[in-house]
Amino acid sequence: MSTVRPPGPPGRTEPLGLREPELREPELRELHASALESAARLVDTVQPEQLVLATPCAGWTLRELLAHAVGQHRGFAAAARGAGPDPARFAAVPVGNDPAGPFRRSAAELAAAFAEAAADRERRLRLPEIDRDVAFPLRLAVGFHLLDTLVHTWDAAAALGVGAGVAAAVDGEPRLAAALLAVAERVPAGPADRAPGRAFRERREPGAAAGPFHRALALLGRDPAWALPER
Repeated sequence: MSTVRPPGPPGRTEPLGLREPELREPELRELHASALESAARLVDTVQPEQLVLATPCAGWTLRELLAHAVGQHRGFAAAARGAGPDPARFAAVPVGNDPAGPFRRSAAELAAAFAEAAADRERRLRLPEIDRDVAFPLRLAVGFHLLDTLVHTWDAAAALGVGAGVAAAVDGEPRLAAALLAVAERVPAGPADRAPGRAFRERREPGAAAGPFHRALALLGRDPAWALPER
């Protein structure tokens, strides 16, 4: 779950924009749709016995991570279609032993909802898990979910032992890497925001040789070197 919050007083609705390099909303939606498809291809490979694997999301198995992702797809889709700030819409959705179907269906629903919302320049999204008092412009909402998609794709890939491939793929797409870093830099990093049980942990030092994706992980408190615990 993203915990990005814009500056400014509650109820603020004007576009806040991502940091440079600034991308237009259609470009962000294009990157987001591509990221969703990459995530879905990874989920397609998951076998039932792998759903119990630990992930970099402390306390979550791969099954729980994917249930969370499907719930976020549905919640953001509902928000894009004008739903009010009801946190229940973002609740995890059980995925059983075959997460590929629920993941792809909910991802397609989200992409369609974002496309529909783009036709209404006045559309604002209510995202209560981020800030229930703010109505967000579509571009920011897409950026928030882009971050969640990329980071949770890495979480799942790391559990499967292929996290390095996700990082390399993002680093190989300069626009995508820049958009991810722009949003990651906005995630609040105060003690209360990074306490145990919150979406992200304290920021880490990324290391001098870190690429863009690993720098984003460090901003969010993820350990790029995370590996499955020894059994």
